[in-house]
Amino acid sequence: RPNYQGNQYLLRRGEYPDYQQWMGLSDSISSCRLIPPSESCSHRILLYEREDHKGLMVELTEDCSCIQDRFHLNEFPSLHVLEGCWVLYEMPNYRGRQYLLRPQEYRHYQDWGAVDAKAGSLRRVVDLY
Repeated sequence: RPNYQGNQYLLRRGEYPDYQQWMGLSDSISSCRLIPPSESCSHRILLYEREDHKGLMVELTEDCSCIQDRFHLNEFPSLHVLEGCWVLYEMPNYRGRQYLLRPQEYRHYQDWGAVDAKAGSLRRVVDLY
């Protein structure tokens, strides 16, 4: 949808002859944004068990293909991106809805555009060409 609303997709350089190759749900794109290169080479994100950065907190600095296996939780209602950009996927193995997370505080899952707090996997945005 316009104004960066709706489903988000991170597309890397390449050809995509069919929208299903980038896991799209539609064959149209209404808005597009360039991800600026990070000034830092490092990535760091804090995930919280409850909204407003409360409850158990876990930290990631590397990709995580299955959050449930690693932390025994599959929902994180709030998070804080300290360094680098990340893509949060609602399902394990980098599948499902995608959410681009830039360095900032996210006190509620709605702050990053999600419909719920599901977190299946996280991937660092590292190759921006």
